[in-house]
Amino acid sequence: MNKNELVSAVAEKAGLSKAQATEAVDAVFTSIEGALSGGDDLRLVGFGTFSVSRREASKGRNPSTGAEVDIPARNVPKFTPGKGLKDAVNNR
Repeated sequence: MNKNELVSAVAEKAGLSKAQATEAVDAVFTSIEGALSGGDDLRLVGFGTFSVSRREASKGRNPSTGAEVDIPARNVPKFTPGKGLKDAVNNR
């Protein structure tokens, strides 16, 4: 499912126009990004938790040349599914 398909599904299930559903979906994504970039976690009971994880600097290797490269430290988004989502996926 891509974003357009998600917007269509939200519009249909919520009885909204596609323009309203697009605004709603964009608002959800913007809110998640804002929470994570602000250092907060986002917990949706039954669905899962969005959080930020820290990856320290490391050394890697270029597979084509074999040369060693430095991989800088960075923050990465992380999603941990909740029990409700896990159960929904496994009980199809």
